[in-house]
Amino acid sequence: MTAINVYQQRPEGGKAESPLFHAGLADAAGKGKATAGIQLRERKLLGHLTIRGDGHDAAFAGAVHKATGLELPGALTLVSSGESSLQWMGPDEWLLVVPGGTEFEAEKKLREALDGQHIQVVNVSGGQTILELTGSKVRELLMKSTSYDVHPKNFPVGKAVGTVFAKSQLVIRHTAEDTWELLIRRSFSDYFWLWLQDASQEYGLAVKA
Repeated sequence: MTAINVYQQRPEGGKAESPLFHAGLADAAGKGKATAGIQLRERKLLGHLTIRGDGHDAAFAGAVHKATGLELPGALTLVSSGESSLQWMGPDEWLLVVPGGTEFEAEKKLREALDGQHIQVVNVSGGQTILELTGSKVRELLMKSTSYDVHPKNFPVGKAVGTVFAKSQLVIRHTAEDTWELLIRRSFSDYFWLWLQDASQEYGLAVKA
């Protein structure tokens, strides 16, 4: 096996802060109206790993499946199991999301399974976060925020796309019938949080823990 240095980015006893730790989401959780059309939750401090390789290579796809338990998804789709998901990001790039604190072990498993192949695995956990949106008015909120067609026929459950959103860029993930996720960069977290508060005023916004 090729010797690779894999560093634990979240050492024991270390303090980790989500991109929106300062926004007071924890204090606001549970205080919104139960009838709010938008329910928001930050899926914070998850493990995010980008994987690059040849998706047409059966050995690569098989090794990723062995390490993650997830089948390599095709263009503009994602697959999930429990709290973990694997999303197509480009012709040779995927994003693996795993429960917080397990990303170090997930990276080691990937590197072991993919040993000898021309691949890249990078831990990007600190650079992005996921905002989960649920409720009866989420699709209307998305329609106000992006020009991408979110009609059910064009954006079914299991689809994920990078697109323009509120004049910036993010990834929209449709993970369940009334559940959508926004994968956002850390540096834009404040901007998107402020936008969502403003855009959801007519529907009502409640924060979930």
